[in-house]
Amino acid sequence: MAVARELDDITRSLVRHRHEHPPVRDVNQEHDRRLKAGDRIAGDFARVVGSWTFVIFQGVLLVIWILLNALGFTRHWDGYPFQLLNLILSFEAAFGMPLVLMALNRVSARSRLSAQQAYEEGVKSEEEVKSVMTHLEVQDEVMLQVLHRLERFDRELRKISRRLGVAEEPA
Repeated sequence: MAVARELDDITRSLVRHRHEHPPVRDVNQEHDRRLKAGDRIAGDFARVVGSWTFVIFQGVLLVIWILLNALGFTRHWDGYPFQLLNLILSFEAAFGMPLVLMALNRVSARSRLSAQQAYEEGVKSEEEVKSVMTHLEVQDEVMLQVLHRLERFDRELRKISRRLGVAEEPA
């Protein structure tokens, strides 16, 4: 009866693990949900302008433009200093670069979200490790208590067996 009571005391003293953290977030979904139409357009534009396909297409288009206007296979719609071509390229640069910079700002915002999530996960991991370590320390204490109780019961059992005259088995 006393042993059962002691086991109940040990069971009550055990630490129970509680998981009290918010769930892990998907930063990409969260960031995409916050995007406005202009941000999406800027991102798509930056994706197109930042590709080799665009660079090659732009180069081929420039070579064709210059050849058609310089060699005279067709009517010259943009003579030698190529002012119309210069205007088109200036227009492209004037409106393209701000859109690319907007896309870079989006990437920066996503990086900040990722860093925040990494920080939260680090804090969460640290708390989990502390909880596991606390649980292990309590288990060590409980194991020591059980060991001491077993030793005490062993001594009492030996005393009782000596009083009853029962021979001890050699170890």
